[in-house]
Amino acid sequence: MKWKTICSIGIGGALGTLCRYVLNIWTTYPLGTLIENLLASFLLGGITGWFLIRKAPDWLKAGLGMGFLGSFSTMSTLAAETVFLLQYEVIFSLIYLVTSFFGGVGLALVGMMLGRWIGDTNPCS
Repeated sequence: MKWKTICSIGIGGALGTLCRYVLNIWTTYPLGTLIENLLASFLLGGITGWFLIRKAPDWLKAGLGMGFLGSFSTMSTLAAETVFLLQYEVIFSLIYLVTSFFGGVGLALVGMMLGRWIGDTNPCS
């Protein structure tokens, strides 16, 4: 692995963690985690679709995907919050889990389609 890639993952990870922290300050529990995971799914789908059409350096792909979006979203927090919510409100915890899963997969698909469409559009023509 190259140093440029390692640094981009570290910088992206720090920025993603900071954005996640700020979002959790601005929102109520557990809405922050839901927004983080859905937004990260959409954005990761989008950049994946874009990178399928357009060339990009490996360090940029790793920094955005593994670094920023990897630290911005979290599956372990989703699992912990679902278990916590199960103790108090079963229906809400199931809605939260189903929305997180299907919303994440759906938004990743929409993001990928949008990223491919944007990447395939030639602004010079």
